[in-house]
Amino acid sequence: MQLYNTLSAEERARLIDEAGKERLTLSFYAYAKIENPKKFRDDLFIAWNALDALGRIYVAHEGINAQMSVPADQFEAFRKTLEAYDFMKGIRLNVAVEQDNHSFLKLTIKVRNKIVADGLNDETFDVTNKGIHLKAQEFNDLLANPDTIVVDFRNHYESEVGHFEGAITPDVENFRESLPIINEQLQNFKEDKNLLMYCTGGIRCEKASAYFKHQGFKNVYQLEGGIIEYARQVKEEGVESKFVGKNFVFDHRLGERITDDIISQCHQCGKPCDNHTNCANDACHLLFIQCDECKAMMENTCSSECLEIIHLSVEEQLALRKGLQVGNKVFRKGKSEALKFKNSGDLTDKPLAKAKDIRQKIKVKKTLIGKAEHYYTKSKIAQFLLSNELSVGDKVLISGPTTGEQEIVINEMVVDGNSVQTAKAGDQITFELPFRVRLSDKLYKIL
Repeated sequence: MQLYNTLSAEERARLIDEAGKERLTLSFYAYAKIENPKKFRDDLFIAWNALDALGRIYVAHEGINAQMSVPADQFEAFRKTLEAYDFMKGIRLNVAVEQDNHSFLKLTIKVRNKIVADGLNDETFDVTNKGIHLKAQEFNDLLANPDTIVVDFRNHYESEVGHFEGAITPDVENFRESLPIINEQLQNFKEDKNLLMYCTGGIRCEKASAYFKHQGFKNVYQLEGGIIEYARQVKEEGVESKFVGKNFVFDHRLGERITDDIISQCHQCGKPCDNHTNCANDACHLLFIQCDECKAMMENTCSSECLEIIHLSVEEQLALRKGLQVGNKVFRKGKSEALKFKNSGDLTDKPLAKAKDIRQKIKVKKTLIGKAEHYYTKSKIAQFLLSNELSVGDKVLISGPTTGEQEIVINEMVVDGNSVQTAKAGDQITFELPFRVRLSDKLYKIL
């Protein structure tokens, strides 16, 4: 019986495109006592694989934490697989504000010690004794109370691109670091202040609120469903957004725009920007903010050192990486001396620019002619499937959530192993490209 992925990301993306069906990106979590996480994991894989549900899921004795992509026409069938378990009956599913059919391309379910790594080893700590849940308008009302302290329980790279007005944003790498820091910082406010907290989807606050109640805080509240659910209520119910900027998400999109405000900077040049990317050097893979201009100039790398490395031969790069933990095993969170404009721990609520203004500045006349299918890292070759004609000498724009918008001129392209001057709709073309492309990237011809 199949209990693991058998398709590559590229194969899965092709099947999704061929199916032509809309998919929903969603997340959920539940704290519960699970006696046999391994059996629970296997049962979920069998049920979800049959529905073509994809995503990244962690299960443990304490519950489940999931970020997923589900076919829209299988949504109710998917919900029934959850409600087969008593502890997930009526569970809230946080559906993303911005949808992308390629948000997840594999079904990965892992058994962990905990669904959220908190660093706590207190057996008297009861995670079910949690804070009061607030909807968007209730959260706004309490936020306006002068006796309220609001805390962001996300990491520095998340809060840098967007957060609630006036929030405490700890300069931390992970959730476990934030708990003792905030506990010490707020020791004198246990009795007389409202402790208001939020995170991406609610799971970190679920545990944090219980922890702070255990520490003696009297008035503990949390944003129900996190920023994802707050954004939905803002959009559908007309609630005023007190969240400024972009919400970082943990799929290939790396962010959902909540407001048009840009409150962060390109880490390399300082221009207003809130687009995260990963360094193209597989021995680095640094997560940082990079504008389109720096992306083109630095070829998607974070430093001159990494830029030099990606231009070495494959053999030389492999030799440099020998014995190191590299590639997708590395997820460094943007702490590097090479990033001159990294404002970790020194955040602002004041917008530096509006996203619509930046889009207007780079607006060009273009027509969609294809989509990315693969990027061969070693040879730096990109593969696209064309939906319209393309010729050598044409100027094109490659656009995607992580790639940004990059213009190049097609100097040479290959179809079926042969160099051609013109390719037609339906052709798979390849050409050299100095930066990595993703499966969601689109190919436009500039008119």
